[in-house]
Amino acid sequence: MNPSVFSRPVWRRPNRASVAAVELERNEEADLVVIGGGFQGLSTALHAARKGLSVRVIEAGRIGEGASGLNGGQVIPGLKYDPEWLLRHFGDERGERLAAFSEKTADAVFDLIEAEGLDVEHCRNGWIQAAHTETALAAAAERNRQWKTRGADATLLNDAEISFMTGARGYLGGWLDRRAGVINPLAFVLELARLAGEAGVRIAEGERATGLRQESGRWHVETAGGGVVRAKTVVIATNAYSDALVPGLARSLVPLNSFQIATAPLPILQQDLILSHGQAVSDSRRILVYYRKSPDGRLVLGGRGRMATPRHAEDWAHLEHALLRLFPALTGIDIEHRWFGRVAMTADHLPHIHEPQKGLLMAAGCQGRGVGLMTALGKRFADYIESGDPLTLPFPISPIRPIPLHALRQVGVAAMITWYRMLDGLER
Repeated sequence: MNPSVFSRPVWRRPNRASVAAVELERNEEADLVVIGGGFQGLSTALHAARKGLSVRVIEAGRIGEGASGLNGGQVIPGLKYDPEWLLRHFGDERGERLAAFSEKTADAVFDLIEAEGLDVEHCRNGWIQAAHTETALAAAAERNRQWKTRGADATLLNDAEISFMTGARGYLGGWLDRRAGVINPLAFVLELARLAGEAGVRIAEGERATGLRQESGRWHVETAGGGVVRAKTVVIATNAYSDALVPGLARSLVPLNSFQIATAPLPILQQDLILSHGQAVSDSRRILVYYRKSPDGRLVLGGRGRMATPRHAEDWAHLEHALLRLFPALTGIDIEHRWFGRVAMTADHLPHIHEPQKGLLMAAGCQGRGVGLMTALGKRFADYIESGDPLTLPFPISPIRPIPLHALRQVGVAAMITWYRMLDGLER
């Protein structure tokens, strides 16, 4: 079966025209070139254009075809690590700025949707981190303590509460973060493109950047179609889809495939029992699964899949098994959509900001929080491009550090996923 069949997510496109693509000319000038038309690239372009910069976005495919249009649409603030770890790791001043930034990343998404009246289905009723072991439940209690200290609207859930809120089996409790929510990610990235275009950003689709060089204080971006764009600043917003354009960047990341399935619309009884208040859920398993309901009442469930490009419906069987483990009453329900996208993992599970040469800026590594993180980071990038002040950036600028034996690391990750999935299966 053609793998492209498995790149059609369940998400609805906006009703209004989204992307007014502007064909790349043979030679162009701009203040800023953004390579990559996902959340990070379009948010940066939008905010930079609203500061008066001339901006060109170069997207290798079509807007929404990459991870930004293929993800689960969970908008989760914070990072993998909690505030006290950030303070210990980065020091009080930088750690506090980073914690303050990360706790408001979901605001960047929902505030933009509301302020601009975007045609994006959304629901901000929170995110549940579901605990299936006593160890995970203790970790949830510690996370709750740290964020409650900072005033977060969050609470612990006991086994009865999480069963009621999710309708799922097998959880001992969990943590509800009401700052979070869900959106239609495809509609959001397409609406971001529309906003950027209306702000004057020129967006080229189907143009792959193939060359990058600096000459006389200007960056020259060359494309496969023979075009050249010259600009003072270039932002590389390719994340898990990074290639050899920036030496070492792709080898500093481990790309993973994130697989998802969507059921047929749930029967009325199950609509009332499963996620009846609209929360998103991620569980505590080593190879976690995450799920939510779509605006048209389907259960959407995702998780890590095989490292190779999937080619058969059976490649999603592990998700169908997880679905029935959690919701045995859905036995026999049709799976009507299967798709996958690519995400990037860093060695330390933190996002990284790099500027290997002046005017060449990039961020990579979302660790499952890319919707809010990269949308919020776009404004900070625009502030930095305007001011040159590194304190406008939430993370310190760090050098690109390729992972030693990168190809073997990917093989090791694939083996680790298989091993962890087996251990998870023993903890039913």
